[in-house]
Formats: sequence, structure tokens, C-alpha cells
Amino acid sequence: MSIFGKIMSAIFGSQPASAAPPGGAASPGAPAGTPGASAPAAAPMAAVDVAAIVDKAAAAHKGEKLEWRTSIVDLMKALDIDSSLAARKDLAKELGYSGDMNDSASMNVWLHKQVMSKLAANGGKLPPEIKH
Repeated sequence: MSIFGKIMSAIFGSQPASAAPPGGAASPGAPAGTPGASAPAAAPMAAVDVAAIVDKAAAAHKGEKLEWRTSIVDLMKALDIDSSLAARKDLAKELGYSGDMNDSASMNVWLHKQVMSKLAANGGKLPPEIKH
């Protein structure tokens, strides 16, 4: 499984987050008033409170103050996903990072923004202080 896939699974559970995007191929054939095949899968995604899930996961890491709202490393740690530089470089490749991977600070900022944006695009509800 991809690293971003692991992040999605940790937050959204086993639901296929991007399998039926809103307005996908299943909805045009459904007449008005008739639930389309993608409606049940899309509805739970809109209700996923990312902050509640990650806050709970971060709280399980006793003795560590994880600033997941601003740090990709802390987000990955909170979700029990490998947060090593190698893993973050793999995530950067996966998400299409075109910057200098040796500049880990810039890469980390970009990664956090991309992950938050993708979580929101897949139905994750983010707190307002998280810019995506």
C-alpha cells in the first residue's frame, strides 16, 4: 500500500476514499430522486472529522506532544506510519513533489499542505486553522 494510502486508511478506515468520487460515472444514469450507486459511499466520507481522529491517535502517544496540524512528521507519527526521511521522500515522489528532496524543511511543508488538501478533497473535514 502506498504511504498516502496508509494515511487515508488510518483516518478514513477501510472505506475506499477515492473509488467513487462525487459526480462520478455512477450518478449520471440515476434518475432524480433515485439514489445513485455512489451516494452511500460518498455520504460517510463527508462526515469524517480528521481532527477528532488524529487528536485521538496523537493522545495515545503518551509523553509526546505531536503537532500534527503543522508537521507531516508528527501527523505520520500520530497515525503510527513510518515518518523517516526515506518514507517522506517516498511520499513526496508519490504526490509529485518537484522540489529539492535534500531540502527536507521545504519538502515537509509541501507534504503537509498536500496531504491536508488531499484529505479534504476526499471528504475529510479539517479544522479552520489548517490551510490546504
